[in-house]
Amino acid sequence: MGESTSPGPPARPLETLSRQRLWLQVLVAIALGVGFGVLLGPTGGVVSPDTAVLVGNWVSLPGKLFLLSIQFVVVPLIVASVIRGIAGEGSGGGMGAIGARTVVFFVGTTLAAVVIGLAVALLIQPGHYIDRVLVDVALGQPGTATPAPSAPPKAAEIPDLIVGLFPRDPLTTFVSGNMLQIVVAAAVIGVALVMMPPEQRRPVTDLLASIQAACMVIVGWALRLTPIAVFGLLAHIASRVGVSVLIGTGMYVVTVIAGLAALAGTYLLLVRFLARRPVIHFLRAARETILLAFSTSSSAAVMPVTLAAVEDGLGVDSRVSRFVVPLGTTINMAGTALYQGVATLFLAQVFGVDIGIAGLLLVVVMATGAAIGSPGTPGIGIVILATILASVGIPPAGVAIVLGVDRLLDMCRTAVNVTGDLVACVTIDRAMEVREPPAESSATGRR
Repeated sequence: MGESTSPGPPARPLETLSRQRLWLQVLVAIALGVGFGVLLGPTGGVVSPDTAVLVGNWVSLPGKLFLLSIQFVVVPLIVASVIRGIAGEGSGGGMGAIGARTVVFFVGTTLAAVVIGLAVALLIQPGHYIDRVLVDVALGQPGTATPAPSAPPKAAEIPDLIVGLFPRDPLTTFVSGNMLQIVVAAAVIGVALVMMPPEQRRPVTDLLASIQAACMVIVGWALRLTPIAVFGLLAHIASRVGVSVLIGTGMYVVTVIAGLAALAGTYLLLVRFLARRPVIHFLRAARETILLAFSTSSSAAVMPVTLAAVEDGLGVDSRVSRFVVPLGTTINMAGTALYQGVATLFLAQVFGVDIGIAGLLLVVVMATGAAIGSPGTPGIGIVILATILASVGIPPAGVAIVLGVDRLLDMCRTAVNVTGDLVACVTIDRAMEVREPPAESSATGRR
């Protein structure tokens, strides 16, 4: 039926890109893009400012088209994936247990990621390493780098903020762009389909399978632009902010990467002690998927490859993988949540804003909720960050300070997010014990 075939064909062009070492092409594009942008910008000064703006706008065109093409398909792709993940495998009682364990896993790891990010940022204090002059340059507002911030919300206001994250009207939710509301609405529809007889829900799931496959064809087209897109986007940013601001945020980059490394280490501990699998075997099976996620900065784009890795490379039961992976692509943004926690504290330190204990709690709640509801598309983290900054009294214009290095960090946190999806599959597969280990289990690393 549609459930068994739709993930296969769309994965082939993505696997081809992986074999072509797309990740290596992207690394080269990063270096060339930054170098070209620095030459165009205020540091190199090889052309006039007007010419630099003109060239930068044209060079960034493939990157903007890439982002638009991913955003074009993300809502139908996620809606179809979540509904099919819940309803596609039938109404067996095991699906409820899988769903409960999946949600607990993702919420727990996302909360842990935010706490790790805040702890690392409090330890390193990256905001104290940046020159205030660089802040003025990045914001383009000399002398106004430290406006009087508004008071952070009080703890009593947090419940109302959380309530506002949930949907009211299912018809307008799918066009609202609020991914958390979209996920909740899709989950409700999926559960409703599970309660229906199989012959009544089959036409809906078949239609969603076709929508999912069409979306992945479009994603395959977009991914062919990835190296050119990365080159253009980084060249455009570097030409505007210059190398001085990029260097000034170096300690911030180190802090985020340190936090992501700690989170990745936590995932590997889960593989070893909860999933009971050899870490080396897991990394070998997951390597190509993680590198492709790093290259594309989109967990949604590599979803078919993730499915292939967990089913073929790691031997996870398809009843687990085809529920966990689509749901994880949507709500498992632990790396993004960690990044938002670090960025919020970094900018609070830069602007001298003391957000206090209530502010830290709000950051944990908002970063977790916003990350769970964010689509797996490039650059979405910077949009969510602006919302969190405004909520805790930090000038949202501070986003300009971290924008120059966001592309590189986006790639790193996407790789960690996809690693989390893979770890969730093997951990939940072990916990559910949905089938007896095959005879060749020692070869696949299950024991």
